[in-house]
Amino acid sequence: DDHNKENLFNSLNYDVAAKKRKKDLLNNKAKIQYFHQEKWIYVHKGSTKERHGYCTLGEAFNRLDFSSAILDSRRFNYVVRLLELIAKSQLTSLSGIAQKNYMNILEKVVQKVLEDQQNIRLIRELLQTLYTSLCTLVQRVGKSVLVGNINMWVHRMESILHWQQQLNNIQITRPAFKGTTLTDLPLCLQLNIMQRLSDGRDLVSLGQVAPDLQVLSEDRLLWKKLCQYHFTDRQIRKWLILSDKGQLDWKKMYFKLVRCYPRKEQYGDTLQLCRHCHILSWKGTDHPCTANNPETCSTSLSPQDFINLFRF
Repeated sequence: DDHNKENLFNSLNYDVAAKKRKKDLLNNKAKIQYFHQEKWIYVHKGSTKERHGYCTLGEAFNRLDFSSAILDSRRFNYVVRLLELIAKSQLTSLSGIAQKNYMNILEKVVQKVLEDQQNIRLIRELLQTLYTSLCTLVQRVGKSVLVGNINMWVHRMESILHWQQQLNNIQITRPAFKGTTLTDLPLCLQLNIMQRLSDGRDLVSLGQVAPDLQVLSEDRLLWKKLCQYHFTDRQIRKWLILSDKGQLDWKKMYFKLVRCYPRKEQYGDTLQLCRHCHILSWKGTDHPCTANNPETCSTSLSPQDFINLFRF
């Protein structure tokens, strides 16, 4: 009898745990609205009777229209970089609603990449960064590190692994295009196009497409300009590497420098802060500024600048 009671007790505990996990997963799958999707917001450290103060990163993240921004090719990389920075160090500063909103926007980013098959490596790196952070944070659940119970976060981590698998399974199909291709252009134009790539990994990948491109992708001047674009002369002088011919090996130097210093960030569009009225908005977005020359009051913000804006 005691044995049967023990089995029954264990069975009931199992059923309760299973039902609770199912409920947690259903709650987690419920999509929240992207709030007001506002084009601009006031940013104030405090509140007054006339104006509410947005003093946290989570509030700004919830109210600004990031869900539409990822559909704009000029803003996509900016939002992805912001998501990466939040994943690295700011997840615990977000409210529960902001954390859920973060995951919903991330899912929308992944779906966009799966559909258009662009920026695959960029999103792989973002997902890996987030998964690594969550592996550390989940172990500390119960110490007010993450908002929510363990089942919800385990489910989110399972979603990340699923997205990673989907990205790994992408098969890039060659377009049925018989017109002029990159290799049909004069060598000087091919080199000019390659000089516009700001990531050395893209140059290496491009060089694997065709033998002619492989030769161009090894051009010393190309790698020299890439090093000088991303790094200061002082940083470059600290990591001089000579080739077997006694010349500076700019390609090896670039990849060494990338491991030691951050690369210069460039974005087609950024958020900007009006110093006169403390309004945060995307470039080109009209806001009710009372300055005589609103254009002179705006300061472009990098993703890191955006995060720093809410540190106090």
